[in-house]
Amino acid sequence: MEMTTNGFAATPAGQEYFDRYDRVLDKWAAPVVGRSVTTRHGVTHVNVCGPDDGTPVVLLPGAGASSTSWFAVAGELAATHRVYAVDLLGDPGRSVAGSRLRTVDDLLGWLSAVLDALGLESVALVGHSYGAMVALAYALRNPDKVRRLVLVDPNACFAGMRPGYLLRALPLLLRPTAKRQRALIGWETAGSDLDRDWLDLVGFGAEHFPATRPVVPRRPSRRALADLQCPTTVVLAERSRIHNVDRVRSRVTNAIPTARTRMLDSATHYTLPMAPAPALLAVLDEALR
Repeated sequence: MEMTTNGFAATPAGQEYFDRYDRVLDKWAAPVVGRSVTTRHGVTHVNVCGPDDGTPVVLLPGAGASSTSWFAVAGELAATHRVYAVDLLGDPGRSVAGSRLRTVDDLLGWLSAVLDALGLESVALVGHSYGAMVALAYALRNPDKVRRLVLVDPNACFAGMRPGYLLRALPLLLRPTAKRQRALIGWETAGSDLDRDWLDLVGFGAEHFPATRPVVPRRPSRRALADLQCPTTVVLAERSRIHNVDRVRSRVTNAIPTARTRMLDSATHYTLPMAPAPALLAVLDEALR
């Protein structure tokens, strides 16, 4: 029988995973309250911090990274915003999948249901990597619900991924292990000094968490992107090995002339959103005003 995320929590591996999860969550520089939101697709866990009357900001992580990956910036954002960091359903984290997300309609309907349950009518939406793909698709589908949009090194939103990266990632996709996850991150970041607790969490999750195959939104057409209504900022990692950042920047500029693009010169895809935290925070401060 296939292990469920609910059953996983009761196993020794599940207990170890969530111990590691909490270890990273403890790094947040603001008190965090966990919220559980029930929708027809399961129970979504949201880590919340910041003043009750703060402007709402919703953070969507990259695949496998969990909401804890925002630890380097969430505390600072919470000084002036109400921060909602979501664990993606079916992905490593504290969310418990029920009915599987199978289509893009399911995926975007799930996110709408979560935001509605949290009482959020209009939000600033920030996504990294796969989370950026979800954020962009959601903003295009629900223009009245997204006040501002920030896409952090968005892969496959404006241009394809490099064949060399896909070849490197293939072993991990075929049989996820902690060793393969660490090897891919180490290669992409050129051995950057990343937070050890987060690396341990992501590696352990890759090997043990019963994740499901994610629903991947299709790359929007240029015509669809031209209809994007909310102020949009695209943050690119200059040293990203996932895609050609110059090509991505050019396509963003051509497709969304009003969008701001910001290049972080010391960043790679997998150092974000943790490092360089000061540079990313400066961009977020500008984008979320």
